[in-house]
Amino acid sequence: MRRRLLCGIILASSLFIYIIVSTESVRQKIPFFDATAYGIRCYNEASTAEGIRDFEPESSVDKLEPGRNIFFHETSCFGEEGLILNARQACAVESAARMNPSMTVYLLFVSKSEFSNGTREIVSHLLNYRNIKIRHIQPDSYVKYTPLEAWYAKGALKKSRWPNSHMSDVLRYLTLWKYGGIYLDLDVVVTSSLEDLTNFAGAEDWDDVAAGVIGFDMSQLGRRIADACVRDLKKNFRGDLWGNNGPGVITRTLQKFCATKYARDMTTARCHGFAVYPPSVFYPVHYKKWKKYFETKENNETMKILNKAKAIHVWNKLSNAEQVRVDSNVPYAIIARRYCPYVFNNRKTVF
Repeated sequence: MRRRLLCGIILASSLFIYIIVSTESVRQKIPFFDATAYGIRCYNEASTAEGIRDFEPESSVDKLEPGRNIFFHETSCFGEEGLILNARQACAVESAARMNPSMTVYLLFVSKSEFSNGTREIVSHLLNYRNIKIRHIQPDSYVKYTPLEAWYAKGALKKSRWPNSHMSDVLRYLTLWKYGGIYLDLDVVVTSSLEDLTNFAGAEDWDDVAAGVIGFDMSQLGRRIADACVRDLKKNFRGDLWGNNGPGVITRTLQKFCATKYARDMTTARCHGFAVYPPSVFYPVHYKKWKKYFETKENNETMKILNKAKAIHVWNKLSNAEQVRVDSNVPYAIIARRYCPYVFNNRKTVF
């Protein structure tokens, strides 16, 4: 009986090890997407198309004022239909400009063209704000003379399973490394001024730091964190892991910088002046509960939580298919009606 039991344990252990090794082998061999076949051709092709103005921070038109800039990136490649910006993305940009009138808000497209027919009206509402600038950047040029130039030329991004998302990860850290300022995801609605915030990020939960709202200024502290993030991205980039190159970068960087594993322990004192805000500030609704933004159930309780935040992240990857009627009173509609009124109030039926 003992012999049979021992044989069974050995057999089970061997099978377990085999499954782990085989799974890892298969995972490593899963074919990556072909970049040109999945819509990132514009990343490596210099565009001759007439379209939005190129981003030229050295010029008088785009001269950046240190610490007074907010950046959004749209990393999709668009075809003959032209550039597309949906209402929810535009809401994020409008809210940032509305709540931070003394800062310049840059919306940077990787694809270059004119705006599509459906996008022109949305963009016209954004241009009611003098502090919004919409520009084009070309990745090959944008990475030149940076720590990512040689890395990018090797083509690691082209082998990513999610190249658009991972390009967004690259650009958020690279832009802040180059110019300083605040980076925001295009699914973040700003509900309070960010003008006094420097060198900060927000915890997604009490374990991890998120990358949807981050700021590095041009001070010694800001440069140190920005450089560490770019170096971490270059060293640890993984095209087969969704969050490794976004929240993974800032989390790993701060774990080292603050000498602690968990976001809950990343105090300003422990992080040498860098601020990690609690989830309630930028991520008041956890991604597992994203439907709270779209339900009237517990509306009062949800709005109490949202009204204390400086911004709300609506987890577009999960929520993008959820329709919001403009006459509804779900929390997302209430927030959008208040903080991006030009975009929201000009929608006919659905936001």
